[in-house]
Amino acid sequence: MIPQDEIYMKRALEEAGKALENGDVPVGAVIVKNGREIASGFNNREVRSDPSAHAEIEAIRQACTALGDWRLDGCTLYVTLEPCAMCTGACISARVSRIVFGAYDKKAGCCGSVADLTALHLDSEPEVFGGILQEECESVLKEFFKERRTGDGGDRLKDTQS
Repeated sequence: MIPQDEIYMKRALEEAGKALENGDVPVGAVIVKNGREIASGFNNREVRSDPSAHAEIEAIRQACTALGDWRLDGCTLYVTLEPCAMCTGACISARVSRIVFGAYDKKAGCCGSVADLTALHLDSEPEVFGGILQEECESVLKEFFKERRTGDGGDRLKDTQS
């Protein structure tokens, strides 16, 4: 972990708020290169009626456009929830150097919780750091699910406190 990780995770939380405003699962992402934010995104599946409109994918597309290249070498992705298989695969394909996430996802997380796609020796092997501002990231998600489901709403999130 580097000192800027918390700063950029707070930015990802701001992006998650945009997803919440749209009625989508509040996940936000920011991509940083050389200490500068180059892209951001938030879950936008509901508005776009697009299952691939995850925060990470939105940010990766924007970063590729900003850099004029599909390769995101030297970039760090900050995301409020552990990436799923699709998003982890996109990070690997885009050659993202670091993945930093907040909340663990025990049902779909593919950076260590359910599977670890980053350890399969594919095109690239990004460094992964989880649990950055974990409580803040979990809180936003738990509140969202609590409002939409019976029970405590936190069933997708790994309990790392026990």
